[in-house]
Amino acid sequence: MTAADNAPPRLPSQVRLSRRLRAAIGILIIAAVGVVWFTNLFLTERFTESTRNRAELRLALYSGNLLSELKRASIVPQLLARDPALIGALNSNDYSQSTQRLISYLEEIGAESLLLLDNDGRTVAATDRNLIGSSHRTSAYFVNAVRSNDTVFTTAESDRGVTDFTYSRRVEMGGRNIGVIVVKVDLRKFEDSWAGISDAVMVTNSEGEIILSTEPRWRGLTEAEALEVRSAPSAISRAIQATTDWTPLPPDAYLQGEAVMRLGTRIPFQGWQITSFTTYASVRARVNGVLALEIMGFAILMALTFYLLSRKAQLRSMVFQQESADLRQLNQRLQREIAEREKVEKDLEVAEQTLAQSSKLAALGEMSAAVSHELNQPLAAMKTYLAGAKLLLQRKRPDEALSSFQRIDDLISRMGTITRQLKSYARKSGDAFEPVDTRAAVSSALSMMEPQLKSRKVEIITTLPRETVLVMADRIRLEQVIINLLRNALDATQSADEPKIEILLSAGETATLTVRDNGQGIEDLDNLFEPFYTTKQPGDGVGLGLAISSGIVNDLGGRLTARNGANGGAVFEMQLPILTDEVEAAE
Repeated sequence: MTAADNAPPRLPSQVRLSRRLRAAIGILIIAAVGVVWFTNLFLTERFTESTRNRAELRLALYSGNLLSELKRASIVPQLLARDPALIGALNSNDYSQSTQRLISYLEEIGAESLLLLDNDGRTVAATDRNLIGSSHRTSAYFVNAVRSNDTVFTTAESDRGVTDFTYSRRVEMGGRNIGVIVVKVDLRKFEDSWAGISDAVMVTNSEGEIILSTEPRWRGLTEAEALEVRSAPSAISRAIQATTDWTPLPPDAYLQGEAVMRLGTRIPFQGWQITSFTTYASVRARVNGVLALEIMGFAILMALTFYLLSRKAQLRSMVFQQESADLRQLNQRLQREIAEREKVEKDLEVAEQTLAQSSKLAALGEMSAAVSHELNQPLAAMKTYLAGAKLLLQRKRPDEALSSFQRIDDLISRMGTITRQLKSYARKSGDAFEPVDTRAAVSSALSMMEPQLKSRKVEIITTLPRETVLVMADRIRLEQVIINLLRNALDATQSADEPKIEILLSAGETATLTVRDNGQGIEDLDNLFEPFYTTKQPGDGVGLGLAISSGIVNDLGGRLTARNGANGGAVFEMQLPILTDEVEAAE
């Protein structure tokens, strides 16, 4: 007899257990493969879409910042071409102060450099003094500006092999061309900011040539040429890479042998287009992490199955343990999804705040000029009060000197309020409007102008109503407007034999403040509220006072007008919506 004959026969229960074990193992393996495959498809598509959405959001942010910089810089040549100081320098060939004037504008404008060319294309003033005297007669920005009546944008490769972006506009006087103003825009700063992200970003012009890129060797190439800097892998290599990536979605392009997601959008400026390439590394890492957890879970489940089928006595307790493990895995998956959704919402909120802040900072240069202009009045008043206080102390009159020091302290508080307006504007939107009595604003402005008024024999006639005249405004900005009007009237009456200024405040459907003087009147009413328009001598003013005042009144919902009086002199009227009881209750 053989050993097989001596072996005990298998019992029916053992046969059923073996079949049941094989069936359970087979079902578990099929379920594991199906779940892993479905999970890979689902999560890959979902995480890829999430990555694509974030890349599209970044691309929209990059495009908006680039377009905002171009639009902001396009206004600069138009303003500088109307600067009386630069026009006078081109007419008189006296450029001794022109370079310093351009340098003073450079920080506020935020440009790379400024050039002033004469009619022959020679550099007569520049923020980079090394360029003074160089000829740009054949440069595209000079030739195009001379031929055009508008601001011209030009891109050209410099001697250093770097693309220069310039706005140029010709300077005219009396219908003839006397020079060209050139503004170089610094767009390469965006390359440094883009390089901090894992994406590769490039900007192409209307001809498909790369003009900005996070990869320096791409500049001057087309997109196809840039992607061929390193040859794409063969079909076999791509198949191996796709197997490694384990993603059902075809890649948009191959960058340095790695599959990437390509996104592009059009910039509404001369046919430009911005393109980004995002790797699938983050998608693969997140998907593979989930798949590893699932495979680990199925391995544990298979071990538990072996253990459960071999030990029927522990079936009930093992079932409870398996259910507990499944619940923990489900809870972890839900926690990961919640955390991912919160992260996406937080990124979107940060992007929206960044876009709003960029729009505010685009106008910060103009407000800086306004604050600088308005600080001149308190500084002049402080100088007068200090001189008076010194004289009083010398005459042994300390009580009256203390009053002057108190006024100086009030002026310092006022200057602090003006500078805080600049900080609040850069941090948050909206103006802190409140009900303001226009009579008190007029009295405060007259107090501010008291040193100038005492230094000259000017008759001041003030007519104010007995009742309060309330308007919704910012008190400091309203006083700034009144001070500018009084200062202009005071300057206009310098040549008058008997200078006189009338101030009339009336309340009807609107609160109307009229400032009338007996000076020489206004010669050019059309350009009166334009920036840099002034009739003063150089050094006495830059022509921003009335332009700033007009902007403030418009922000307050009113209007500022000017005309010549019937008996000579100038008449300025400021009309603001009056604050009635019904309107105040609604506010």
